[in-house]
Amino acid sequence: MSDCRYLTFALGKGRLARKTLELFEQIGITCEEMKDKDSRKLIFVNEELKLRFFLAKGPDVPTYVEYGAADIGVVGRDTILEESRNVYEVLDLGFGKCRMCVCGPREAGELLLHHERIRVASKYPNIAREYFYNKKHQTVDIIKLNGSVELGPLVKLSDVIVDIVETGGTLRENGLEVLEEICPLSARMIVNPVSMQMEKERVKDLIYRLRNQIL
Repeated sequence: MSDCRYLTFALGKGRLARKTLELFEQIGITCEEMKDKDSRKLIFVNEELKLRFFLAKGPDVPTYVEYGAADIGVVGRDTILEESRNVYEVLDLGFGKCRMCVCGPREAGELLLHHERIRVASKYPNIAREYFYNKKHQTVDIIKLNGSVELGPLVKLSDVIVDIVETGGTLRENGLEVLEEICPLSARMIVNPVSMQMEKERVKDLIYRLRNQIL
């Protein structure tokens, strides 16, 4: 193992990173440095296994992986779709499950059926554009929002929204509902294309062990 280069992981911050590390521990991959909540370190190392880990904001993970700053990344599929980076999506990790949906007041369903030109608010403009233009073939005006997109229809900024739905509780509390489902989402593992070739055996072994653990 001493002749190996470090394999570097970029993990999306927060719950996703915690769940990923829990899963890794189940297959014998640990990083004790990351358990120190008072640590100010940015990069954490397992010297024995020649592994490095760092935490990043979700939308940045595919960027780190595409440019080779990380060999492997773990991030939600929503981020992979929105960022559209040159990476290999190799494994569904099976947690963080939710859905990307078109949501709005019930009456907005008619606008979707008749392909009328509507306004769509979303944190995910690229996913919204791909869905409406290439799948529904419906012309829409897309408005990028960064905060609570549910406000869009409530204040007449938009007719509908495109957003992640887990339980749907926030929608119901605000008189909105799921009108169409775009795709299922969950945490995914992505790999840099060059790393997939240069570290093929190590990456394949990791995928194999994780897949067996998930199943």
